[in-house]
Amino acid sequence: MIPPDILGRWQTALPFATSFLLVPILWLGAVKGGLWVLLVVFVTWNAYTALDKILGLNLENADPETGEAGLTWYKAITWAWVPVQFVTLYAMIWYATRADHLGGWELAGLFFGVGVITGTLGINYSHELMHQKARAERWLGDILLAMVLYSHFRSEHLLVHHTWVGTPRDPVSARYGEGFWRFFARVLGQCAKSAFRAEKALLSRRGLGWAHRSNPFFRYWALQAVFIALAFALGGALGVVLFLLQAFVAIFHLEMVNYVEHYGLSRKHLGDGRYEHVLPRHSWNAAQKASNWLLINLQRHSDHHYKPNRRFPLLQNYTEDEAPQLPHGYAVMTTLALMPRVWRRVMNPRVRAWRAKYYPEITDWTPYNKGTTPLPR
Repeated sequence: MIPPDILGRWQTALPFATSFLLVPILWLGAVKGGLWVLLVVFVTWNAYTALDKILGLNLENADPETGEAGLTWYKAITWAWVPVQFVTLYAMIWYATRADHLGGWELAGLFFGVGVITGTLGINYSHELMHQKARAERWLGDILLAMVLYSHFRSEHLLVHHTWVGTPRDPVSARYGEGFWRFFARVLGQCAKSAFRAEKALLSRRGLGWAHRSNPFFRYWALQAVFIALAFALGGALGVVLFLLQAFVAIFHLEMVNYVEHYGLSRKHLGDGRYEHVLPRHSWNAAQKASNWLLINLQRHSDHHYKPNRRFPLLQNYTEDEAPQLPHGYAVMTTLALMPRVWRRVMNPRVRAWRAKYYPEITDWTPYNKGTTPLPR
């Protein structure tokens, strides 16, 4: 176990900050044009996979009792990303809409790369920030989500996903046998609605209507409107188109990860609408070192759902005896998810093995698979 005094040194946090190197890589592509605009995509989808093979797994765990004072450098990484992303996104809109050397496909490729960054990093950093108690950190998370027009993710994630993960009531728990493309179309329609219903119900319990000013959706809508307007001010109609493109790519990457994280895993129904407590076994775990540097330990997802308030450096790794393990890091697994037949060939046997290991008494998984049939009482 890594002791707290070691954890607090900036050198131990530095590998997680290597993700900031994607910003100059993005600008290199913008300046050079041509196939260089795809460099960010190549690095995130391929280079980190290669590094995972070279560096292997990280099975060490930090002391989960480490205090906030020992996490300063790690927190600074998440705070610093917000202005970095803001400046990068809008400077790129200003530059790209005036760059004569960038043609139509180059602009599309470039802002696909921007979306990879704002999705793979930005939404992931917002995920870390939204889980914190400090109001300022939650605001930083809101700013990042508004830049990709997915502000409702905060409400959906905190009020719906963490409560109902692994059950039919959670839209983003991918069902056994459900292909990614069907999953993606489904969650785009369901998540915003479930998030709004959750906030409405929360207000109702306080005796307030949905239109009360404390409803965070008013803040979400206002922030998103401001960011769209800023894109128009800097790049005109083309600037808005490029802004929308990167937002869609970011959302797409988020939902690919959501699909992978819980595919086929279900919490046992106890009757009367109750489910067993969330355990590490209800999320897929991945210990690939380089990918966890890029994703600030998001792949230690088993522990995140077990202990949602832990900051990313304190997330624990679990062995295959405690949590199901993905065969590869997220870069490979999300690529496989785009090919449903290949995905099912790789993952369905693992889901069946997980069911046999933890729930041998359940012989009919049909209600759990479909997610639309009432669970057995």
